[in-house]
Amino acid sequence: MEEFNINIVNLLFVLIAAWAGGTIARRVGFPAILGELIIGILLGPGILGLLDYTETVKVIAEVGIILLMVYIGMEIDFSDLKKASWPGLLAASGGFIVPFVLGYMSIIWFGGTPMSALFVAIAVGVTSLATKSRILVDLKLLNTRIAYVLMAGALISDTLALLIFAGITSFADAGSVNMHELALVGGKALIFFALTISIGIYGLPWLGKILSRSKFKNSTFYFTIILIITFGYSEMAELAGMHNILGAFMAGLFMKDNLFPKNIFKEVYKTFYDVSIGFMAPIFFVTAGFFVSLEVFQTDLLMLIVVILLAIIGKIVGTALFYLPSGHGWREGITVGAGMNGRGAVEVIIAGIGLELGIIDNKIFSILVFMAIFTTMTVPLLLKWTTTWLRRRGELVEMSQRKGIIVLGVNPISLILAKHLQEKSPVMMIDTNRDSVKTARNAGFKCIHGNALNNDVMAEANPETISTFISLTSNPEVNMLAAQLARENFLIPNTLVTIPWHEKSTGVNLLETIKAVSLFAMRVHLDEWNHKISSHQFTEMVEKPNKRMETREWVKNKKASNADMLPLLIESAEGHKRPFHFGDFIEEDETVIYVK
Repeated sequence: MEEFNINIVNLLFVLIAAWAGGTIARRVGFPAILGELIIGILLGPGILGLLDYTETVKVIAEVGIILLMVYIGMEIDFSDLKKASWPGLLAASGGFIVPFVLGYMSIIWFGGTPMSALFVAIAVGVTSLATKSRILVDLKLLNTRIAYVLMAGALISDTLALLIFAGITSFADAGSVNMHELALVGGKALIFFALTISIGIYGLPWLGKILSRSKFKNSTFYFTIILIITFGYSEMAELAGMHNILGAFMAGLFMKDNLFPKNIFKEVYKTFYDVSIGFMAPIFFVTAGFFVSLEVFQTDLLMLIVVILLAIIGKIVGTALFYLPSGHGWREGITVGAGMNGRGAVEVIIAGIGLELGIIDNKIFSILVFMAIFTTMTVPLLLKWTTTWLRRRGELVEMSQRKGIIVLGVNPISLILAKHLQEKSPVMMIDTNRDSVKTARNAGFKCIHGNALNNDVMAEANPETISTFISLTSNPEVNMLAAQLARENFLIPNTLVTIPWHEKSTGVNLLETIKAVSLFAMRVHLDEWNHKISSHQFTEMVEKPNKRMETREWVKNKKASNADMLPLLIESAEGHKRPFHFGDFIEEDETVIYVK
């Protein structure tokens, strides 16, 4: 039996490197995978040689990509396809086919084999499913048609890439391509998909019902069941002559929160996320950097530049051209293409498997990794520029799915604010105090009793329909944490936080960290205003500024005149009201509603 030694120190340093690289990348606004890849290149055998590719790291990395593919499958919501199915299909087609063809032709032109050219073509055609990530929230795009098209396009593109990848690896294993082998490979693939889809649609829900009626209620048991399903699907893919990641991906598609009891699945899902995204997958991406050679910048710089340029141009131009029949215009097509330009986890996984199978060499693998890094880095910049372009032209279309508002904290101020906002948007209030909840309900508002820091409580408010989250309690820590939860866990695009008067600059600085803004555009004596309003010692006023100005400027002007006031809302000429907050602008035809 071969001796297997666990190098704990090396594993420890790989984990530290993954954490450090991912943290730095997120801090500067990029996906963690970029930092993990770059730090793997720097600290790996190719440059500093501080980290080694030991057997321990290899095993964990291979299991990591299986769990990562399950997580990617779990993240896919087929309702996204319904929201933008036709534009999404057009975007996915153009964003995959054009760069696929260009990628294939470029490798053939540089003398590569047809099989390696196909691998490069797939990698170039991939669109990162991370388009559902924070960038859409940060750019306030989550409620736009762009966001839904990106989600649908990424889903279709990556699923198509995985299917072609499965076919290529099957032929690579067969070793030859003739009618007999073609029929055998195709037959195995059909059986695999028929079996996995049937089990997913009929078998897993049946299993879920049995388990729900059983006495097993601990999350450890259900986590084990998920692992059994995952590795079972992965083994079916291997038996069908395809790579195990396709089986893991299929398993993730069918393991949704309706499979197991909802409260248990949320706990298991979080654990699964921590194990896969927080532990194993980062190890894979760090070790992927070990195999990247910087020599391509000297020996194959032209090929590197050509592949990167064709990947970017092919994705953006291809998407824009195929997007024209949607009727949404070529400018929106370019914007969608810019958002789909990033290559993430799937691309690096496919490239790594191609290297492992010997289909591509280290040179091609290095080019693909650098292509993934450079193209992903362009997404925040290009998407911000193109969406700003659309906004200025009035062509950024918002969808109607997100228009609700959540107000955390029932008090006199929040009740006045909610009363105004409910005229045009549905308002949901949350409070931990039963008497306060009763007060809100008696005032005609829907109100949930519970702690907003609890995911289950937030889920009751249907956060997928919410556009704005307002934290309006007297506890600054609760306000901050709740806003952070609303944004990061539920992707609510607008988060407004009340800053108490006694909170100094530290609290204000934290707002930028959690991507929130201050409600009222100033610090507030919350208890004093609640007392004034509850005792009817206030007057509601309306003022129309004589010029366009920022909210903070309006507040400073009022304070300069020693006015004791609290700005509540900005009302447009059409009668739409929005909360008064920092960073907003009051147009010439808009009015400010405040109390004094």
